[in-house]
Amino acid sequence: MTRAPFDSIVAQHGARVWRVCRALLGEHDADDAWSETFLAALEAYPRLAAGSNVEGWLVTIAHRKAIDVLRRSTRLRVGEVPDRPAPDASVPGRSRDLDLARALARLPQRQRETVVLHHLGGLPFAEVAAAVGGSADAARRASSDGVRRLRELLGGVDA
Repeated sequence: MTRAPFDSIVAQHGARVWRVCRALLGEHDADDAWSETFLAALEAYPRLAAGSNVEGWLVTIAHRKAIDVLRRSTRLRVGEVPDRPAPDASVPGRSRDLDLARALARLPQRQRETVVLHHLGGLPFAEVAAAVGGSADAARRASSDGVRRLRELLGGVDA
């Protein structure tokens, strides 16, 4: 069985990896994590076992790269940072995306990670548990609690 060219892997899975990175990080940092994810994946791709779940593999790498970016982002920031980004009325749905991003940022880290990895990343709870630690049942519960809290934060809007 021949392996798909790596550029087709990026084209096929790039949007999902972006959603995972964006949900865990700010937009600028998400760009960095997205790039780092695919650089790491490109290096490891030749060693990936045939028949592997490529999407799950990429989401796991994205999660780890996002954590790396979060660890590095403890640097000092200078200047005024607005509480909210200015809405971009030219992009339909943008304000709802920003609302979701802000709501996700308010979740405890474990809930945020499980919601992102399962609902945005498409990983089954067993893989989410492997990525964040703990059991599949604990990941399922954290995700459920996170979705419930997101609904509260978004004012009853279906999350």
